[in-house]
Amino acid sequence: MTRPRTGRPALTVREIPAEEHLAHLREQRSASFLQTPAWGAVKAEWRHESLGWFRPGEAGDELVGVALVLYRQLPKVKRYLAYLPEGPVIDWTTHDLAAWLDPMTEHLRSRGAFGVRMGPPVITRRWAAAQVKEGIADDAVRRLGQVAPAERSDTGARVVSQLRELGWKAQSVEGGFAAGQPQYNFVIPLRDADGNPRTEEDVLAGMNQQWRRNIKKAAKEGVELSCISGTAIGEELKAFHDLYRHTAERDHFTPRPLSYFRTMVDALGAEDPDRIQLHLAHHEGDLVAATIAIRVGAHSWYSYGASSTEKREVRGSNGVQWAMIRAALAAGADVYDLRGITDTLATDDPHLGLIQFKVGTGGEAVEYVGEWDLPLNRPLYKAFELYLRRRG
Repeated sequence: MTRPRTGRPALTVREIPAEEHLAHLREQRSASFLQTPAWGAVKAEWRHESLGWFRPGEAGDELVGVALVLYRQLPKVKRYLAYLPEGPVIDWTTHDLAAWLDPMTEHLRSRGAFGVRMGPPVITRRWAAAQVKEGIADDAVRRLGQVAPAERSDTGARVVSQLRELGWKAQSVEGGFAAGQPQYNFVIPLRDADGNPRTEEDVLAGMNQQWRRNIKKAAKEGVELSCISGTAIGEELKAFHDLYRHTAERDHFTPRPLSYFRTMVDALGAEDPDRIQLHLAHHEGDLVAATIAIRVGAHSWYSYGASSTEKREVRGSNGVQWAMIRAALAAGADVYDLRGITDTLATDDPHLGLIQFKVGTGGEAVEYVGEWDLPLNRPLYKAFELYLRRRG
């Protein structure tokens, strides 16, 4: 039951059209692409719904928050896990999260949800690249959490505290029913401490010597960089996917099918022509690196990447990353997000190379509050947990 509130009028939650959802996102500086209406079309195996938070006012109800909800059915019963990846898009600085989350959970319960999973887009800690590098060099340090952060977020601590008080359960991000979004990311701030845009020279100066040398080498070797936006990507996506499958075989991960990327390009590109971009690096006619970039508002992401085992000496991967960073700067982005890293800094961990590649950009590691579950029907939620354990 929604708790009674005094002071400001109570918030209500209801389904909204995708157009209204998208219009609200366009007013935000930052929102995850996983919370766009188009992402519901990408995740076709889930039923999806756009939600809106409304506050009554003199001129009528005002839309003050939105969410994309994905519903996955529990096997054999018509009950669902309601999943809000990297969402919802609400005021997370509030001291009264219950006022936002209670009406949401009641709405989801009415839709047949036995439980809710969400990933608040709230940072708890930050580490400068130099701190991460020092942690890697210290044999006594095996986890990022063992390194004192450069910053602890009061908002992040408050969100974690409130979620616990409201009965939400912190989840592991490894595997699982919803696969989980990364709790640790590596980002390059594109604005300085005073909020002023950084220049290309500023960003380059923050990179380590190896990164700067590799970017110069790509240019010197004649690596040709190009970019295609939105639905114009067309058949070039096949060339990306061929290189991506080659990368998957070399680096031992399971690649997504070409059909997934076609759906993603079609859905995101139709929603906004600048939402998704394909960056290509060619050398003497050979595709040596390719990446997919996504942007929502002032937040730019490096989403997928691929590189050739041959001609690695021409440094196409560094060249194409620099092209994406420059594009983010030109678009007025606040941050360039290289997405997930693991929290391990141990030298014997196979993921360390990826962390070192990203640390070389001179950005910062950030920890989010992670994903949280709220059981709405405890017997079904326990059955769901048992299902996960059997799968895992």
